[in-house]
Amino acid sequence: MIKVILLQSGLVVVVAAIAAGLVGAQGAKSALIGGAAYILPNLLFVLRMSLPGGRANAAVLVVGELFKVAATIGILVVAVRFFEVHWICLLLGLFAALKANLFAFLLKI
Repeated sequence: MIKVILLQSGLVVVVAAIAAGLVGAQGAKSALIGGAAYILPNLLFVLRMSLPGGRANAAVLVVGELFKVAATIGILVVAVRFFEVHWICLLLGLFAALKANLFAFLLKI
């Protein structure tokens, strides 16, 4: 699962580089914030599941997914409140992190 996190991070960095070329530093920062809003909770969930004794039953998965969604929304709300963001770049960074899992299946990671 760490390989998927690295793939997500790499794809977000590529999107941020493209945003920097098109919009500037604000676009790159916004894309990185959008990607981090999904990657950080996902990383915490993966680390929790990889701990010794980390059970993978239905309740743990549901609570973990609920935490990921709530943390992503919380990070986005805080980012929009305290930073001036470029909305399209923010959403593209978030979308890149969300859809990196499709590339993981294509690359058979």
